[in-house]
Amino acid sequence: METHPDIIDMRSRHELAERATTTPRAQAVEAMAFLTGLYLAASPWIAGFNSLTTLAVNNLIVGIAYALLMSGGFGRAYERTHSMAWAACALGVWTIVAPWVVAGDVSTTRTIVNNIIVGVIAALLALAASATARPNRSSGLERGMPSSYGADRS
Repeated sequence: METHPDIIDMRSRHELAERATTTPRAQAVEAMAFLTGLYLAASPWIAGFNSLTTLAVNNLIVGIAYALLMSGGFGRAYERTHSMAWAACALGVWTIVAPWVVAGDVSTTRTIVNNIIVGVIAALLALAASATARPNRSSGLERGMPSSYGADRS
């Protein structure tokens, strides 16, 4: 591994990912997002619309997927963390529109309010995670350049 031609670039990306995920802000976003995913999975039984089976199953599956995506366990590499946060954002948007899209008559006031609130929170937390995982464009480290690169350029 020490003779790999891109070892310096690989190490710098790993260090960036490590720094991004160890900040208190990133840890707080990750914890809140995980809890949001768990709530979404359990929301049909908590909010009382578990009799609407299509939406209940949808919320269960999407909630588990969101919790897994946002828990950080799969994405310690910088690019994967960023991509997974965008996928989680899409799940948040899906949660908002699901009461109208899922088959059957599931668009009751309870389901709409629950899914809109949880979906907005999920999307915002995913956007926050995406911002945390975004490469620092000004440093040049994502391109393998020293941080002083371009400092003297006009």
